[in-house]
Amino acid sequence: MSQANKSAGDIVVAALYQFVKLSDYRKMQAPLLAVCQAQQIKGTILLAAEGLNGTIAGRRQGIDTVLAYLRKDARLAALQHKESYTDTLPFLRMKVRLKKEIVTLGVAGIDPTVNVGTYVKPTQWNALISDPDVLVIDTRNDYECEIGTFQGALNPHTESFRQFPNFAQDNLDPARHKKVAMFCTGGIRCEKATAYLLQQGFEHVYHLQGGILKYLEEIPQTESLWRGECFVFDDRVAVDHGLVEGEYDQCHACRYPISAEDKSRPEYQPGVSCPRCHGKRSAKQVGSAKERQKQMELAKQRKQTHLGARPGKRSD
Repeated sequence: MSQANKSAGDIVVAALYQFVKLSDYRKMQAPLLAVCQAQQIKGTILLAAEGLNGTIAGRRQGIDTVLAYLRKDARLAALQHKESYTDTLPFLRMKVRLKKEIVTLGVAGIDPTVNVGTYVKPTQWNALISDPDVLVIDTRNDYECEIGTFQGALNPHTESFRQFPNFAQDNLDPARHKKVAMFCTGGIRCEKATAYLLQQGFEHVYHLQGGILKYLEEIPQTESLWRGECFVFDDRVAVDHGLVEGEYDQCHACRYPISAEDKSRPEYQPGVSCPRCHGKRSAKQVGSAKERQKQMELAKQRKQTHLGARPGKRSD
């Protein structure tokens, strides 16, 4: 369990996942939601036949209660999670959703519990990706790679994880790429990405254990090969070394991360558009965004929280 950056706030943000066979995952939904709500926990947990994935936030006791509840299930006894801290709840609601996959690759027969790449600890990661014979791939989406990635890593320029197989088919060759190292935010996408490459005949496939978040927690900035910030799927938008909240904000219209420079450009209108999405949305969408922003500003004047204040997060 991580205790990173506790001084940043009293709210615990816990990212958790486990690939494990859950044939009764539908029956797990209501009881799990009830426990989370009773503990005033907010966030999202995905349940599928292949396992569990989610990020939740709340007070220390509430988070511990939910984790203990999950681990009472013998199948989830080894559930791992990563923690960071913030001052305010980064989610407004608690949802437990049923899914076909806990991270969507869209390829049948990929089972990380049966075949998965070699885990590499953060302390060993720098040496691996500094090897010129190793191809380093960022398995995250393009907008995530843009604000931060590892030095020398390849950006596949995918808009969603389900595009990764096409990228691999078009750009990777087991005869030419003898060693492949991959990384993602918390490790879950790489579980499937490495399993997929092994299925395609690649022999030496590695992935960063615990993902970027674990690396940023453990590796001092003076020794780090990470450049930029790491996008996270909550209201903090991005984190930096030590898992402190980063400098990026988020466009409430398209949900992409935006910098202070982006917000200074004429295409940026709070809650309505940013340089990335300006001119790409319909008149109806723009009108809805303007109305939502108006209601948010009115709620702020009344010192109330408007449920549209935080846009729905893009999924891992």
